[in-house]
Formats: sequence, structure tokens, C-alpha cells
Amino acid sequence: MTNIIGVTLKGIFRDRVFQGILTAALVFLAIPSISTLSMRQVTELSITLCLSLVSFILLLLAVFLGGTSLWKDIERRYTFSVLSLPITRSRYLFGRFCGIAAFLLLTALVLGGAALLVVLFVSGGYPPERPVAWGALGAAVVFDALKYILLVAFAVLFSSVSTSFFLPIFGTISVFLVGGATQQVYDYVHSGSGQTLAPLARQLATGLYYLLPNFSAFDLKVNAIYGVSLDCRGLLLTAGYFAVYTSLVLVAAAAIFSRREMK
Repeated sequence: MTNIIGVTLKGIFRDRVFQGILTAALVFLAIPSISTLSMRQVTELSITLCLSLVSFILLLLAVFLGGTSLWKDIERRYTFSVLSLPITRSRYLFGRFCGIAAFLLLTALVLGGAALLVVLFVSGGYPPERPVAWGALGAAVVFDALKYILLVAFAVLFSSVSTSFFLPIFGTISVFLVGGATQQVYDYVHSGSGQTLAPLARQLATGLYYLLPNFSAFDLKVNAIYGVSLDCRGLLLTAGYFAVYTSLVLVAAAAIFSRREMK
């Protein structure tokens, strides 16, 4: 499986994806100027923009790398050559996923470093009212990367079913949108306003909340922007949630891919 991970990473670099990321990262240079538009919260705005840019780039990578990697292998007949070797389909699938996940972590590390430098520069010129929570800022980038690695697992799941890239791409985008709204729907259903809903609708919404991914749990932007202290227990629970949910999605993807007919 290590060879599959290496081949996946080499393929991503060969397609010059990393160079494209570095080009997109040049937008960080404009953030200090844009942040000065906020007269009183310059540093807070710079943190918001940096984290939003990191999240957007990771989202694009998760959707397009996760949604097209397996499909391109099948289209180019690369999968047939690999599976003729003494390697199971499950190990091949896990290797592909781990390669993309490793690239996302590398990208998050590079972009997170750029974000830290920008915030350090802005905070030096415009000292904030409260100290910058550097630990929360780093944690926000790390958990953002975990969120998109989980999204890659869903992209791999859709790729193991589909014979084209349409389902993986649009299915992954749909999961991202739904996963970002599950917590809000759950809070509404169990609020005073949600009591007016039919009991069946409330039970269905609650069931979907526990079944669908909850990406809001990975969002630490508020902690980073306003210096809110991190809940270590909550972070451990979120990390465990990530590990269990990702494993279940990958096991389902491997089970489907193992039974898929290759033509």
C-alpha cells in the first residue's frame, strides 16, 4: 500500500497541483491590505480571511482530487495493471485515499504557515485588543484539514460506485453542503420554534443528524478569531468522531469496490 501512496503523491505533483496551490496562495499577500478596511478589528478580519482562504483551497482539492483520482485510473486502464499485481482492491483503494489525505495535510501545513505569517505581520502593525490565540489558529487549520479528509473519504465512496466523475464530484459537494447544515437543523428542531414541527419530522431530522456527517464540529474559526479557549475534551471527541466515521466510510467503499465489475 505504501507504493500506492507514493504513486498517488507523485501523480498529484506531476499534474502540477501543488504549483497551482502556491499560485493561489499569492492571494495571502493581499489580505493585509484588505484587512485594513476594518477600522477596529484589523487582525480579526485577517484571521477570518486567512482561514476562509485555507478552507476554500482544501475544499477544491478534496472535491476534485477525491472525485477524479479513481475515475482517471480506470479511464487510463491504470487500475487493471495495478490489480493484476498481488494487491487487493481494498489496499489499492486505501492507498489512493491515504495519498490524497497526505497531500491535503501537506497543503494545510504550507497554507497554515502562510496564514500564521500574515496574521503575525498584521498583528504587528495593528495590535489587537486581545492577544492572538496562536494555538487556536493552528488547531483551526488542522481540524479543517481533518474535515476535508473525511470529505475525501466520501468522494472515494462515490468513486467506487460510479463509472463517471459526475457522481463523485456532485455527490461530494452535496455531502459538504448537507454536513455543514446538520448541526443547525438539529438545533432548530430541538428549539422552541422546532416544537411546532410534526413528531415524525423531528424524529427523522434527529435520525439524519446522527447518520450524516457533522462538519460543524470541525469548525474552530470562532476560537481562533476571538481567542475563545479550546475545549480539549471536545477536540478529542471530534478527533475520535473523525477516525470512526472515516473508517466506516472507507470500509463501505472497499466493500463496494471489491465487488465492482471492471470493464
